[in-house]
Amino acid sequence: MTPTPATPTPANPAPVTRIDDLPVRDELRGQSPYGAPQLDVPVRLNTNENPHPLPEPLVARIAERVAEAARNLNRYPDRDAVELRTRLAEYLTRTGGHAVTREQVWAANGSNEVLQQLLQAFGGPGRTALGFEPSYSMHALISRGTGTGWIPGPRNDDFTIDTEAAKAAIAEHRPDVVFVCSPNNPTGTAVDAGTVLALHDAAQAVKPTMVVVDEAYVEFSHRPSLLPLIEGRPHLVVSRTMSKAFGAAGLRLGYLAADPAVVDAVQLVRLPYHLSAVTQATALACLEHTDTLLGYVDRLKAERDRLVEALRAEGAEVVDSDANFVQFGRFEDTHAVWQALLDRGVLVRDNGVPGWLRVTAGTSAENDAFLDAVRTVLKAAAPAADAAARSSEPSA
Repeated sequence: MTPTPATPTPANPAPVTRIDDLPVRDELRGQSPYGAPQLDVPVRLNTNENPHPLPEPLVARIAERVAEAARNLNRYPDRDAVELRTRLAEYLTRTGGHAVTREQVWAANGSNEVLQQLLQAFGGPGRTALGFEPSYSMHALISRGTGTGWIPGPRNDDFTIDTEAAKAAIAEHRPDVVFVCSPNNPTGTAVDAGTVLALHDAAQAVKPTMVVVDEAYVEFSHRPSLLPLIEGRPHLVVSRTMSKAFGAAGLRLGYLAADPAVVDAVQLVRLPYHLSAVTQATALACLEHTDTLLGYVDRLKAERDRLVEALRAEGAEVVDSDANFVQFGRFEDTHAVWQALLDRGVLVRDNGVPGWLRVTAGTSAENDAFLDAVRTVLKAAAPAADAAARSSEPSA
């Protein structure tokens, strides 16, 4: 048998190519892609997912709907998603405190694509977007990805929006798009209607400016939706998602409500047939089971409130939350606490907000495991903190 010759090693192996070696756009250099750690641990509470699997009757209905769609996969899907937009409009009308029509609703692959289409239509090279940080980091990333300049706006120490400072920032920078996240990610802070109206009016006083209210977590909020604010305000948009309250993160379905002219505008930049027939069929099945899925939301709100109470009882500082997650702290070494929790099998999110971590409300058992780990970590940290305080005291 003839031996297989070894593959020769090149005398001068080719250098490893890095992103910065490629002719990428300047505003993308040095940036990091969005993403949370995906680690195989017993309790994963770092991505704000709904922890409850879809109920079996809904799973069966999805299978039926997808099977129907599969019979016509040789054809392109409904380009305008007419049935889906009609059902989304009905859901918003029933739950959002304001009647909307199909012509006021647009859907895409996750709320991120909705935001991307808005920035493609109203942002772009030579234009800017402004958001109030810390907030959802994809607002800045999608802005840069569409060639839109990004301007970070101010927040108060308690993570609320300082209305006067925000209005001053709008007057100074004259942005083309303003993002308001309510409830805000990662802090969980809700924004009241008066603040949104003040920012909207300040923006329009400068020039025609799109104001996008990101309501990805609104179903978990103590406050009503800001959806009614779109009435008579063609520059105001409310974006939503089915990833959170509907427990359908794997579906990737987001949508917006706005003046019909906004829907016409985003259709100028959307890709042809961007929503697959399978996606539309699955979303329609989920909307048939709205009441059941919103029942899970009520359970998660109760678990979130339990987390807030328990964390405060342990001496942690907690930001009031209107979302399905809780921001807690404050820690001198945030990464050390994150790692200590991970060592105990619990994964939470370090969003880079100094001194703070974020935990998603999970099942009752997952939350119990998290709280047990937190208690252990905080007890272990207390003696070290006391020793550090004593060492800093002046000697007698």
